[in-house]
Amino acid sequence: MQIPLQFHVAETTGWLVKHRMNSALPGYLMISSKTDTTDLSDLSEKALGEFGPLLARTQKALKQDLNAQRVYIGRYGHSAGYPIHFHVIPIYDWVEELFKDGRYRLLENFAEGRGETAADGAELTLFVWREFCERAVPPPVRGPSVSEVIALLREVMRFPAP
Repeated sequence: MQIPLQFHVAETTGWLVKHRMNSALPGYLMISSKTDTTDLSDLSEKALGEFGPLLARTQKALKQDLNAQRVYIGRYGHSAGYPIHFHVIPIYDWVEELFKDGRYRLLENFAEGRGETAADGAELTLFVWREFCERAVPPPVRGPSVSEVIALLREVMRFPAP
């Protein structure tokens, strides 16, 4: 799948960092392999060596430059036609404030006790997906827009040309 250039943030020899195209949440990033595979074991040593530092640099930028309280990183994709990729989801304080909808708290029913925090990571991830990626009219964003965040991240995550 070709991702329009306006969503590209950074790249290394083996990876492309881009803003999720259908996300209204500024800073929701995707890190995709440039190798057409769904398995990490198929990647070159160079690509694997770039991956950890790239994740760390991405998380640092979201926390330090965009003030995300937490950053969730996960691999969820299993759709045909997409190379292995990782979702990098910033959780801002204002996102947690919006997270009062009881529909998303149903996962608490499966726990055998109270969680350590008021907001569970799985519940917040579901909330972000449904509200900021799938809803026709997402909640209002506090702070910079998606395009402003992409421009900022391009500056702070600048890598040497691959």
